[in-house]
Amino acid sequence: MKILIDINHPAHVHYFRNFYKIMTQKNHEILFVSRNKEIEHNLLQLYNIPYINRGKGQNGKIGKFLYLLYADLKIWQIAQKFKPDVFLNFLHPYPSQVAKFMNKTTLVFSDSEHAKLHHKLTVPYATKIFTPSCYTIDLGQKQHRFKSYMELAYLHPNYYKPDPSILDILGVAPEEKFVIVRFVSWAAAHDFGHNGMTLENKRKAVKELSKHARVFISSEGELPEDLESLRIKIPFHKMHDALYYCSLLFGESGTMASEAAVLGTPAIFVNSNRLGYIDEQGEKYGLASYFTESPQDQEKAIERGLEIIQDTGGKAKYSQLRDKLLEDCIDTTEFMVNEVLKYETSKN
Repeated sequence: MKILIDINHPAHVHYFRNFYKIMTQKNHEILFVSRNKEIEHNLLQLYNIPYINRGKGQNGKIGKFLYLLYADLKIWQIAQKFKPDVFLNFLHPYPSQVAKFMNKTTLVFSDSEHAKLHHKLTVPYATKIFTPSCYTIDLGQKQHRFKSYMELAYLHPNYYKPDPSILDILGVAPEEKFVIVRFVSWAAAHDFGHNGMTLENKRKAVKELSKHARVFISSEGELPEDLESLRIKIPFHKMHDALYYCSLLFGESGTMASEAAVLGTPAIFVNSNRLGYIDEQGEKYGLASYFTESPQDQEKAIERGLEIIQDTGGKAKYSQLRDKLLEDCIDTTEFMVNEVLKYETSKN
């Protein structure tokens, strides 16, 4: 069976890299097509996954519309040569639109309720949409829910083992507490109209947390000089190890908050884009805390962060909560493999 996987974000590489390994071992032919805006290509090269470049994408509403036309044409040209049986991607429109035009199966994964534009441009063309069971939106008959999270496609113990050498890279002692603070660029389509935390509160969060732990900042964009000195400097593929060993993830990224949670690290998510998986990881497992962008909530988020970092028994407690989460969730990659293989049977 031939499968075309389109990558639109670095996280998508992680979602599908173990699927690629398993399916190629089963002698299926897989072609990756990837945007090159952040570190997508670096990740694909790291995991020895061949790919075709489809450009960097554009910012702004007009730029994104023009890129939609370009990406559809590019993927259609690639698909004409490769002739895939199945298109596979995480929620974005290009591969599903092309697959529909070619009358091919297109399977889409999504966990982002707030990506309304991508829903409008993708769902009508998809064969099936797979979402976590905690997804708060009903997408209709095409939607199929699974009991897990996207992050467990690569951070499930079946695939991920933490590397303690990250502590030496960071210069952190084994028992020393450290915090990762994450700021996003707010340039994605689903982020239009959002600005994130104020610079004043970013500085306040860093200052207050620094009183109790080392602080490292991960940021998609530029930082003021006083915060730039705290930017985390590690190999790009070591972030999950840093999340595993840190005492708290504080920031604006839902994906990183969920990554921390499934690794047993408490996460604080500050963002007006509410996510079902963050709510579940917080309400059911006590591994995540959600706050809006309002000034009052930003203050509450900082207070909550200080409570967590000063909890002397925190790491062991959150490790136990992670065990409960893993007991309740399936292996997302295994689920992907089983769902795609259904179409091999259909093809035969």
